[in-house]
Amino acid sequence: MSNRILVVDDAAFMRMMIKDILVKNGFQVIGEATDGRQAVERYLELSPDLVTMDITMPDMDGIDALRAIRKIDPQAKIIMCSAMGQQAMVIDAIQAGAKDFIVKPFQADRVIEAIHKTLGYK
Repeated sequence: MSNRILVVDDAAFMRMMIKDILVKNGFQVIGEATDGRQAVERYLELSPDLVTMDITMPDMDGIDALRAIRKIDPQAKIIMCSAMGQQAMVIDAIQAGAKDFIVKPFQADRVIEAIHKTLGYK
């Protein structure tokens, strides 16, 4: 099973935190994006196995990007990342097709658990 991941967040330190967790756990980060529009472009360009997507971003938010990617690829595996107190947005994201969500600040074991579950690891 492949494990190529696209990391999407407008905050550089959040992308770095997620990348660090992923790399330490044997995943390959094949790209990054800083907003939803860039996420859609990078998804088309890189065809990742999974995307971690921040909800609140400039230009195009994560939920709009999720919908755009799922329109292109209904099988896309996208895990949303949200700050505390964004429950309504998380529900919108799940209804739009997100496979799971992780709450910031990230806990490494929860990130890995969500990715394993979404990719179908045992």
